[in-house]
Parts: sequence; C-alpha cells; structure tokens
Amino acid sequence: MADQQIPGLDPTATPSGTGCVECLAREGWWFHLRRCAACGHIGCCDSSPGQHGTKHAREAGHPLLTSFEPGEDWFWNIETDQYYEGPELAPPTAHPASQSTPGPQDRVPQDWEQQLH
Repeated sequence: MADQQIPGLDPTATPSGTGCVECLAREGWWFHLRRCAACGHIGCCDSSPGQHGTKHAREAGHPLLTSFEPGEDWFWNIETDQYYEGPELAPPTAHPASQSTPGPQDRVPQDWEQQLH
C-alpha cells in the first residue's frame, strides 16, 4: 500500500524519547520498542510486560505503529492486522544502537525471558 494511502501517518512527528515512555515513568523494562506513526510516542512491544505501544495506539486512536529497533522499517496497523510500507520518518528512526535490548539494562530482571508475553 502506498504511504499516502495510510491514514494517521505523520512522517514529521519526532519520537518521544529513546525508550518506552510508560516503562521509564514506572521503573519498568521492555523487550522491543514501537513508535506511533501518528505522534511519535515510544512504547514497548506486545511481548513486553507492559505492552504500552499497542495500549497507546488503542487509547489515542493511532492504529499505525512502526518498529523503533535498529535495522527494522515495517509499519503495522493494529486494527487491520496488516503490514504496510511507509515513508521514512523523522529521525531518529530507532533507539541508540548502544542501548540494550531488552532495556533499560539496569532494570531488566534475570528471568526476563520467562516474563515475555
């Protein structure tokens, strides 16, 4: 699908930070990060304990998410369960390569793999 046909996508919206907004506020941790394609909100993926990326998408009515992981450039619509191709978004397009995955490093429990969804 061509990017101009994707509703709710704002390629000029900048990321809200380098980590999940809610996890950072609550001293939580994440597995992978997702970026809202409408407003730039950074939330954690659905495998993470908080699942904040999808929660934001539903609550804000912004169904289009993209990866905020280095080397990934897909878009996902949570309402249609479809992948899309889209335009390059405002930088940065991923968290810093030096940032741990999962992260943040000092908050990840030793049994993190057992806590994934």
